[in-house]
Amino acid sequence: MLEWQHREFSELSTNELYDILALRQNVFNVEQQCTEPDIDYLDQKAIHLLGIQDNKLTAYLRLFLPGTKYPNAACIGRVLTAKSARGKGYGKAAMEQALTYLKEQKISAPIVISAQIYLEKFYSDYGFNKIGEPYEEAGIIHIPMRKDFL
Repeated sequence: MLEWQHREFSELSTNELYDILALRQNVFNVEQQCTEPDIDYLDQKAIHLLGIQDNKLTAYLRLFLPGTKYPNAACIGRVLTAKSARGKGYGKAAMEQALTYLKEQKISAPIVISAQIYLEKFYSDYGFNKIGEPYEEAGIIHIPMRKDFL
């Protein structure tokens, strides 16, 4: 079972930050062969959601409150599960944790995501709707999606 933790950037320990960056590198750069840099200087503005199992980072996402990345919308991104832990529903659990966190923060702004195209159905199950045409980002086809108020 995962233990979920929310951290602002300044609350992350050096080891937690290293674990986050290592996991994102493994998933996005190694597995998905994305050649675009993952480190984008937005982590400092994000809330980091860490799914910990057996003292190891197993699932992760970052989210932005309205006014940080977008003026009038929250944003969820970098959603991932460690390769060794896939198929256990941890991606779904991470999304549920993120939506719960936003609800607890009383966020009423829409939530936007840039979803990899093959995950459109996954996100639509959480109420996200396509708001534009597919586009390439970092060599991967994405689709802009939005979920209105929680």
